[in-house]
Amino acid sequence: MNGFPFAIVGFDLDGTLIDTLGDLAAAVNHTLTLMDRAPLGEDAVRPMIGRGAKHMLEEGLRASGGVPDGAVERLYPELLHFYERHIAGNSRLFPGVVAALDRLDALGVRTAVVTNKAEHLARLLLAEFDLADRMATIIGGDTLEVRKPSPEPIHAMVERCGRGHAAFVGDSIYDVTAAKNAGVPSIAVSFGFLDRPAQELGADHVIDHYDELVPLLASL
Repeated sequence: MNGFPFAIVGFDLDGTLIDTLGDLAAAVNHTLTLMDRAPLGEDAVRPMIGRGAKHMLEEGLRASGGVPDGAVERLYPELLHFYERHIAGNSRLFPGVVAALDRLDALGVRTAVVTNKAEHLARLLLAEFDLADRMATIIGGDTLEVRKPSPEPIHAMVERCGRGHAAFVGDSIYDVTAAKNAGVPSIAVSFGFLDRPAQELGADHVIDHYDELVPLLASL
């Protein structure tokens, strides 16, 4: 490990490793058209992301005119089907992600993803960017019985990665809360799908670019 203080670094997915806003907004708006509702702008969808697709759909319905009885259950499969077919059409890696992963790999650090996105969708999306095989484990919102902000997915990440000192990188209060409750240092990215300034998430540290990640971790 060359004296590097972390054996494991975990990452959230949407808004942390990959900017998926365009594709997630398109999926929400596809379902809204089935309700004869006007589409929402990406800025409106941004704060709805983070607790999984069903929550995002419910918030999209609420923002566009309300949530009729049974609408979420009826439209959720439609949203997932559309999103899976267009999962990486407008998504992109955040700048510096690959270089940061390369540096962590060179240091012998095991990397992982813990997301509230369904596991099969997370794996599909990561594979589109050749990242799936780089992760020691991928834990989705349906992998366990609980999801972030529960600390259990973070605990599972550490166990699956062989244990060791870990840190977690994310862009939401769910990421920060899960890490804190798991006793793991939390690092917030300032460029994610934030519902508040990154400095107000309560993370132990904030980075503005992935170039800052490894030097920050090395200093802790």
